[in-house]
Amino acid sequence: MGGQRGRSKAAIGQAAATLFADRGYAATSIRDIAREADADPAIVIRHYGSKEKLFLDTMRMPSGWVSCIDLPLETLGERLVRFIMDTDPQLRAVYLALIRASDAGTVASALKLGHEHTFVEPLRRILTGPDADLRARLVAATVGGLMATLWLVQDESLLDGDPEAIIRTYAPAIQQLVTGPATLSTVSPR
Repeated sequence: MGGQRGRSKAAIGQAAATLFADRGYAATSIRDIAREADADPAIVIRHYGSKEKLFLDTMRMPSGWVSCIDLPLETLGERLVRFIMDTDPQLRAVYLALIRASDAGTVASALKLGHEHTFVEPLRRILTGPDADLRARLVAATVGGLMATLWLVQDESLLDGDPEAIIRTYAPAIQQLVTGPATLSTVSPR
């Protein structure tokens, strides 16, 4: 029975992840998930407790994201922008599902915690200086802006543009936040 239960929970999780990514939180019901997983809706609730908990459990940013936030700092801006430009459809789908469900109960607070633990804290650990926390948050905001413009707004000029040109142009803005104010004095006015 334990093996069947484990497979059933895994099937429910996979069905939920697919439906939430394709349809969004509001348009996906427990019955839809149960049907897709070939399970009874009561089993879905027994395994996960609620639709909201199932959503939060299955809609997580892929682990490849964390590998971008690493040393050396000198290339972090480029690595972050390149990761977004080269991202797989799963990251985009999870991001959009999370954003679109951000008004549902505890999803907003889970998003805030995820933002803090997945992005800001790892950045803060590798940045130096008294303003490291501020710079980590501004890097997160700048990266989030690019993600929103590409994936939520779907700016056609950027989507159809040369990814390398976007990386060359956008990465220095992020890099300046990563490196900190010391770089401001080294930039000569034109």
